[in-house]
Amino acid sequence: MLKMLSKCEICRASLAADGEAWICSYECTYCADCHAKLAACPNCGGELVRRPKRTTGVADIAQRFPDRARRVIGRVFG
Repeated sequence: MLKMLSKCEICRASLAADGEAWICSYECTYCADCHAKLAACPNCGGELVRRPKRTTGVADIAQRFPDRARRVIGRVFG
């Protein structure tokens, strides 16, 4: 699961799970203002892409588990 960091690695600004943020493949995380000043991740040199927004919590995901399990089992044994 993607680790949703709550602070920009450069300026330490707070980042909401459903807010705008940018990440590299190693999950280095930056706010929009710092991203605007970067051509690539300053830590690894990797591409920065918009971080997906997390709109549901763990409880919501747990309620969906039976449906997900049926889909996975159907693909494996279907």
